[in-house]
Amino acid sequence: MITQPLLSVVCACQKNTQGIVALLLNSIGSSTMENTCTDTFLITGGCGYFGHRLACSLHKQGAHVILFDTNAPTQEVPDGIVFVQGDIRIYDQVEQAMMGVDCVFHIASYGMSGREQLNRQLIEAVNVQGTRNVLKACVECKVPRLVYTSTFNVVFGGQTIENGDESLPYLPLHLHPDHYSRTKSLAEMAVLKANGATLKDNCGLLRTCALRPAGIYGPGEQRHLPRIVRYIEKGIFRFVYGKPNSLVEFVHVDNLVSAHELAAEALAPKKQHRSAGQAYFISDGRPVNNFEFFRPLIEGLGYSYPKLRLPISLIYFFAFLTEMVHHLIGPWYNFQPLLTRTEVYKTGVTHYFSMSKAKAELGYEPQEHSLDEVVHWFRSRGHGRKAHNSFSRFLLNLFFVAAFVAAALSFLPVVGG
Repeated sequence: MITQPLLSVVCACQKNTQGIVALLLNSIGSSTMENTCTDTFLITGGCGYFGHRLACSLHKQGAHVILFDTNAPTQEVPDGIVFVQGDIRIYDQVEQAMMGVDCVFHIASYGMSGREQLNRQLIEAVNVQGTRNVLKACVECKVPRLVYTSTFNVVFGGQTIENGDESLPYLPLHLHPDHYSRTKSLAEMAVLKANGATLKDNCGLLRTCALRPAGIYGPGEQRHLPRIVRYIEKGIFRFVYGKPNSLVEFVHVDNLVSAHELAAEALAPKKQHRSAGQAYFISDGRPVNNFEFFRPLIEGLGYSYPKLRLPISLIYFFAFLTEMVHHLIGPWYNFQPLLTRTEVYKTGVTHYFSMSKAKAELGYEPQEHSLDEVVHWFRSRGHGRKAHNSFSRFLLNLFFVAAFVAAALSFLPVVGG
């Protein structure tokens, strides 16, 4: 949790235009200062799952870490990590938080999945304008390094890609099926274009790079895995779709943390700025069928793996209709779509990429992980099939069958009347 002294640092920093770093160093104390890494890192969106994991890793190495986010941390924050509440859509708040920082990890984004993908105005404001604010603040505050967390989607829009590399062109903006992917593409272009920009007062150059991760997983992940588990527990996960040999990729959160740390190091003079102006695909490097990837989670929670396989065209059409309905009634009832069109493509169409560039230029070596720790995490929090749940589901299915039969019989002609 955030300690009271650190909360005082946050409040003071929000009012002090001299920046955060002096107060940050005072709050950390001399023990941390003696560690090998004394750089100051700012993480936008730092209170999310990945941002928190990255912050803790940097902190363990002795770095000074500032979390910049609209919401306070929900997970325990080690002493010495400072949280600054702010919004990347508001430039003054971004600039104030960035004073004295050595490197920025720009993670903050909006609209990745679910109904968030349908909020076009907020997606544009956070992903495009927010990134412009971050880049401008880097120049004004003389921050020499910026690592941007992008996405596979900047080159993928539903077409098959096998072992693609960074030479692939950006997907034309008008072909993106969702606003998130289009805006992330615009933001990445802006970040890489800003590489080499002159910092204020001619204090050097801004070095930037972008990482394009696959879907993130790990114990405690809060965006995708809980949604999948809810579908499993509600009995909605009754089918799979797409070809059985379709392949996608995932990245464990710790591998993604490693990639970001390596990218930041490769932007520094000590590594000859080798990652400057570059983009890198990041994953576990193990292409797998999307639904087979989640089989250990499904069965580990005590449920049966779905046997019904539906054509992806049918699911895509269903997702399209769902989005249209949401567009019509969303202002009054912002329901969670079962799937969006982008999610259908991302889970059912083959797209995986080579890690060669990341390995050669960053020294990235993904470690092997499984879903066992994820299963344990959910089970430790009370998830998993229970006998009474099975009986309740049986009664619910029986009710639906009875209702269907009754409806069908109501249309039969009356005999002998």
